[in-house]
Amino acid sequence: MWKEEDNKLTRSFEFNDFIEAFGFMTKVAIVAEKMDHHPFWTNVYNKVTIELNTHDKGDIVTERDHKLAEAIDKLV
Repeated sequence: MWKEEDNKLTRSFEFNDFIEAFGFMTKVAIVAEKMDHHPFWTNVYNKVTIELNTHDKGDIVTERDHKLAEAIDKLV
């Protein structure tokens, strides 16, 4: 579930292993590039945490972030 706090939309994902996590990140990268909206994210082994906000609007959560979050949810 996405959580909105501190001007960020955040969600953590957990996978079976690093390969599965990295595969997910690759899918997200393709969607984010198409939307021209790139997340801040971290990956440690099987965990991926994504933070979304819109930099050119003052680092706040916008509709653009919610649309990317929706697209990411469809990849899980």
